[in-house]
Amino acid sequence: MDPRSESQLIENRRQFFGRSTTGIGSLALASLLNPQLLSGAAPSMPNGIPRLPAFAAKAKRVIYLLQSGAPSQMELFDYKPTLKALHGKPLPESVREGQRLTGMTARQKTFPIVNPPFAFKQHGKSGTWISDLLPHLSKVADDLCIVKSMHTEAINHDPAITFFQTGNQQPGRPSIGSWFSYGLGSENEDLPAFVVLLSKNSFYQAQPIYSRLWGSGFLPSNHQGVKLRSQGDPVMYLNDPAGNDPIGRRKSLDALAELNRIREKEIGDPEIRTRIAAYEMAYRMQTSVPELADLSTEPESTFKLYGEEAKIPGTHAANCLMARRLAERNVRFIQVFHRGWDHHSNLAKHIPVLSKETDQGTAALITDLKQRGLLDDTLVIWGGEFGRTVYSQGGIGNYGRDHHPRCFSVFFAGGGVKGGMSYGSTDDFCYNIAENPVHVHDFHATILHQMGVNHEKLTYRFQGRDYRLTDVHGNVVKGILA
Repeated sequence: MDPRSESQLIENRRQFFGRSTTGIGSLALASLLNPQLLSGAAPSMPNGIPRLPAFAAKAKRVIYLLQSGAPSQMELFDYKPTLKALHGKPLPESVREGQRLTGMTARQKTFPIVNPPFAFKQHGKSGTWISDLLPHLSKVADDLCIVKSMHTEAINHDPAITFFQTGNQQPGRPSIGSWFSYGLGSENEDLPAFVVLLSKNSFYQAQPIYSRLWGSGFLPSNHQGVKLRSQGDPVMYLNDPAGNDPIGRRKSLDALAELNRIREKEIGDPEIRTRIAAYEMAYRMQTSVPELADLSTEPESTFKLYGEEAKIPGTHAANCLMARRLAERNVRFIQVFHRGWDHHSNLAKHIPVLSKETDQGTAALITDLKQRGLLDDTLVIWGGEFGRTVYSQGGIGNYGRDHHPRCFSVFFAGGGVKGGMSYGSTDDFCYNIAENPVHVHDFHATILHQMGVNHEKLTYRFQGRDYRLTDVHGNVVKGILA
């Protein structure tokens, strides 16, 4: 059969409604009068951004420095002087209370407590206790809000990091940055609302990072994170093929967009509009991304602040500098992944290396944002997917620490969060939370709140259910808000 004749025989949406009963016709009319009535998206304003509760946002953007592998809180932020007297003694069964352990230590005959071999000192006017492993972050102690009572439900890396990234331990949900892109849109037409940076890894047993961690799940695909590469062009296919010129490229995109619009009218697939928008964004990024990635305009004082490693693409320091440049350009959600904190043995040897890799760049980012007047409306977050056990995995001589979801530390800076404070506390064994627990859902609810979003209202209808980042849980942690 001739393809054109066959195409005419296929019943499209208009033909279906035209031939259907009055009941379905009325339904169609209602959807035309109110396009959002039956849609999966939240009601939208003219610019396409979902209509969210209007209350004042404290932050305009987020920089999330995720430390994959789970840093040990006892070596960095949760100072426990009582551990010195307990070093080498078994962790009391009354403290464990039968809580589950991973398969890596569940069969250990003893669980000896290990006192961290690194000193802590008080810093800033706040007197915040921070490990000597973090000399640069110690200098910005009065800008930090250290939450020592984080807890999660996952005990293994993949579900734990997926939980922090999506609000669910199972893969497939939209990532946190995608929710922000969907809910708040972009303030920069030439750059994506959600940008991802991966730092180089130096640890031989680092956990893998998957692209689904910045995926859009069931949200429209234009809300997924865009990863900037550290080698070659920051984005693949950034340059036009040889022989192409900007005028020809523009004409090609216009023609392709027209074909896509025709197809969208025929079948009504909203993903086609997403595809058109993606082509247009890619076209604008051909100009915006090279300018963003060009660090030659940065003065030498910048590299003195961030360290010489900031001149090496892909290092944590370079990515922190890039995060500041993205924040200056009003990118909504910036995520930097740093791997290598998974220390099941020889922790005392490995954690100083990881701390040195991240300390100066992170502190420089906070200082730089503050100097430029950006810290007040930029929320900086640092933390891993769970914590570490107070007891040793393996022998005390080359001790490691196992996974511990019961309590761990993260910190916030800027974005309307109180600086120079610690929130929550753990028991003397740093094993259970003593006061003010903060769950992952609370963590997400608080970030959304600082961006002016009620976490209960940011929803997306998928397969007959309204989904949200915090599922059916979450409370804003008001005790840390300025």
